[in-house]
Amino acid sequence: MSHSIPLNATHNPRARSWLESANQIDCDFPIQNLPFAVFRRRGAAEQFRGGVAIGDQIIDLAALARSDLFGATAGAAHAGAAQAAAGIRAGALPSLNALMQLGSQVLSAVRDALFESLLTGSPLQSGLQHCLVAQRDAEFSLPAQIGDYTDFYTSIYHATAVGRMLRPDQPLLPNYEWVPIGYHGRSSSIGVSQQCFRRPIGQRLPPGAGQPVVGPSRRLDYELELGVFVGEGNAAGAPIPMADAEAHVFGMCLLNDWSARDLQAWEYQPLGPFLAKNFATTVSPWIITLEALAPFRVPFVRPEGAPAPLPYLDSPGNRDAGAIDIRLEALIQSATMRERSEPPHCLSSTSYRHAFWTIGQLITHHTVNGCNLRAGDLLGTGTQSGPTPAEAGSLLELSRGGSRTIQIGANEFRTFLEDGDSVILRGWCEKSGAVRIGFGSAEGKVIEGSSPV
Repeated sequence: MSHSIPLNATHNPRARSWLESANQIDCDFPIQNLPFAVFRRRGAAEQFRGGVAIGDQIIDLAALARSDLFGATAGAAHAGAAQAAAGIRAGALPSLNALMQLGSQVLSAVRDALFESLLTGSPLQSGLQHCLVAQRDAEFSLPAQIGDYTDFYTSIYHATAVGRMLRPDQPLLPNYEWVPIGYHGRSSSIGVSQQCFRRPIGQRLPPGAGQPVVGPSRRLDYELELGVFVGEGNAAGAPIPMADAEAHVFGMCLLNDWSARDLQAWEYQPLGPFLAKNFATTVSPWIITLEALAPFRVPFVRPEGAPAPLPYLDSPGNRDAGAIDIRLEALIQSATMRERSEPPHCLSSTSYRHAFWTIGQLITHHTVNGCNLRAGDLLGTGTQSGPTPAEAGSLLELSRGGSRTIQIGANEFRTFLEDGDSVILRGWCEKSGAVRIGFGSAEGKVIEGSSPV
C-alpha cells in the first residue's frame, strides 16, 4: 500500500526516548507522535507559546529557540537543520499560525530534529531537559488564531440516521454522495478543552404549536468530530488538486461541535445551521501531524453501491490510503457522577475510517471554486458515526430523536444533555507493528443557567 506520507525513521516502533514516561505502553504521546499545542505554566504571568508533547512533558519551543540547540553549529548533523531552526522559532510565538504557514517540509524537519534529540543516547539530552515543562503544570490556549471555520458532514451513517428522523421517505438527499456538504461556522466561539458554556437560548417550535417560542434549548447535544488545521494556504483563484491537498494540512485534533437540536430543527431550512451551532465548539489542545498518523492509513472504501467520486475528487493515492483508522469515543460525566467520584460513562465509539469523504477531498473541494484557505483555518469532519447503532456520534442518534433514554450512571438517564454534564472526547490510533498514537482529550461542560436574553 502506498502512503501519501511515506514511513521514515520517526515511525520506527522500536525507537525509545530517554524520557521514560514516553515509553509507557498506554502513553498518548510517545516519541513517534510529537504533537503541537500552545501553552504556558498555569497561573503564571507569561506569554503563551508553542510546545510539543513528549510523554508527560512539553518541550517549550520558546525555551528551545533561545537555547539554539538546533542552530548552525549544534544542528549541523541534522538533515534540514536550517528548516528545523526556522520552524522552532516560528513555533515559539503565541500561536502556531507562523509555523503552519511554513508548510509541510518545515514541519517534517522540526519533527525529525526533535525525534533525534529525544532518542535514547542523544547528545542533546541535557540541553533539551532544560526546555521541558510538566503537562500537569500547564494551561492551554487555542493552538492557532482561527480565521475561518468550515464544518463538513462526512459520515454517511450520521447523515442517513438524522435524515431518517427529518425525512423518512428520503433520508439521504441526492447530492450527498456527490459533493462534500459543509457550512461556514463561527470561529469566535471555538474554545480549547475545559471550555464551559451556558445552555443556549433561541427559537424553537414546540410539538403541535402554531408559532415558535424563545427559550433555553431542551435538546442540547454533542457531536463526536475531528478537526483539521490548515497549514500552508493557497492563493485566491488557485484550487488545490488532490495530489497536493494533504501538503496543505498541518494536522488533526478532536472537535466537539455542540448542537441545540430543537433550535436546529426550526431554523435549518433553507440555509442550514445558525444559532443551533454557533454558541460553542470545543477542540483538544494537541494537533497531531499527518506524518505521525502515516502508519494508520487505510484504503478509502465507500459502502457498496455508492458512486465513485468525480474525477477532481479522485486520485490513486486517495483510493489506496486516503482514510485513517483513528479510533474515537465519547464519554459523559454528570455533576452527580463527579460528586460521587464515578468515572465518565462511555456513550459510543467508532473509527474515522468510515468517513464518506477524506481529508484530501475536503481540501480540494473547498478550493475548487477558487476559495483561498489560510494557515490556521479549521475544518470539522462533521459527526463521526459508524455503521452500527453503537457507533453513533451524537445523542440525537443514540436516543433516536429523544424517543429512548440512555443510562449513564448508577441511577441517571439521558436523552439530551443536562446542566452540569461534561462530555469528553478521546481519540487514538493503534495496530500491530506500530506504536499507539494518542490525541489526548477534548472536554467541555454545560454550566448551570442559560445565556441571557
